[in-house]
Amino acid sequence: MVLLGALLVSIAAGLAFGGLLVSALAGFQRGGQFLTTSTERFDYDSYALTTRLQDVQLDTDEGVLPAGIATIQLAATGVPSTEAVFVGVARQADVDAYLSSVQHTELTDVRTDPFRAGYREIPGSSAPRPPTEQTFWTASASGTGTQVISVDVRSGSWAVVVMNADGSQAGVVDLQAGLRSSLFAPVGLTMLLIAGLLVLVGVPLILIGANALGKGIDPSLAADENRRRGLPEDLHRTASDDPARDFLAHPARLTGYLQPRLSRWLWLVKWFLVIPHLVVLWLLWTACFVSTVAAGVMILFTGRYPAGLFAFAVGVFRWTWRVQFYASALGTDLYPPFTLARVPDYPADFEVPYPSRLHRGLVLVKWWLLALPHLLVVAALTGAWSTTVVVIPGSGDVVRTTAPSLLGLLVIVAGVALLFTARYPAPLFGLVIGIHRWTYRVAAYVFLLRDEYPPFRLDQGPEEPEARPRATAGWGTARREPPPPPARPPGL
Repeated sequence: MVLLGALLVSIAAGLAFGGLLVSALAGFQRGGQFLTTSTERFDYDSYALTTRLQDVQLDTDEGVLPAGIATIQLAATGVPSTEAVFVGVARQADVDAYLSSVQHTELTDVRTDPFRAGYREIPGSSAPRPPTEQTFWTASASGTGTQVISVDVRSGSWAVVVMNADGSQAGVVDLQAGLRSSLFAPVGLTMLLIAGLLVLVGVPLILIGANALGKGIDPSLAADENRRRGLPEDLHRTASDDPARDFLAHPARLTGYLQPRLSRWLWLVKWFLVIPHLVVLWLLWTACFVSTVAAGVMILFTGRYPAGLFAFAVGVFRWTWRVQFYASALGTDLYPPFTLARVPDYPADFEVPYPSRLHRGLVLVKWWLLALPHLLVVAALTGAWSTTVVVIPGSGDVVRTTAPSLLGLLVIVAGVALLFTARYPAPLFGLVIGIHRWTYRVAAYVFLLRDEYPPFRLDQGPEEPEARPRATAGWGTARREPPPPPARPPGL
């Protein structure tokens, strides 16, 4: 149910985006406006500039579609503007007959970023008769200044021809194309209606299925477990609220134990091996987003996160972390299991204790406003640096460069170390885990799982730090030792 609902919602999101875009285009052209391209300059040394064969098939079993479904507009301006220019549209057969023995240039390719046109020269030995004297044009215009033609799209093979109005050789012209269609409004509305129907079916499937899945997953750490670790049951305080401790352990607990012996080469193909996981996780995260929105509404009115949906969200986080630990952190060669539940013998785990109450008002601001400083830090640690575009002068080529993220760079260094030494440097592993731990704490806060604000702290190592007591007054006083950490998974 969850996967099917997530698939329907994903399709609905795409249709809704497309429907809004098409509807916006329909609104733009209500006043008779055309959707136009930028004006670009074309130059040719022959007698005419033509387009390649354009086949249009609008015939259906019921007959030809009505005219006006799509209208093409072409605007041509001679360079200089005092130069008389001709622009016309005709059937390809008539254009071929007119230019059969005439040297002309065929436009083969147009690129927009940056603009670049490709041409093919077609040889000929004779000069053409002036285009204004021909009668086969479906639409044409000639003269100085900007010449504009509009033609309804119809079935057939068509070509656009640009020439000097007197039929002389060589020319430079600025061209702009435009489109207007009566189909934009009904197509946009249809896409939005279909998207709405898919959402009405997909969202209940997600919520019912996620709640059912979550019922089989332990959503919280028991209160006696919190007390055993020296943590308060509610975990709604910060370090400054407890004068007896330097800091409180964060409730979102991410663990990852480095496998002692790792393959030298397996990390090179792990990205391929986890493709099945990525497909499932894409749907699960879609469902998690929907369930989080529903949980946010419940928190706003009741102050409680539905336990089933909470356990489902934590399960999605846990599954994602296991896949990342395998393929991104490179901490283990054990293939991650396909489950939302905890797997005691797997070296990576994530858990969040179920909160008894959540602040109603925070649900409106914590996921975007309060989390913004952390989101900026996480983006700097895990996101690629901005893409730079360098245009090489004189060639029109574009060189795009993207710097890897800090986390990605650390993992690459770890992979190279594994390849040549078969060892993962322990300090490097600790830093990689610390970045992931910070990211998951912020994600737990953004997805409304807890109200505790994430600390600006890079806690490294395979285990979460425990609540640390302060030293008592006096020089040389030893600190009390924190409770023992949880046992490692068997075999590690």
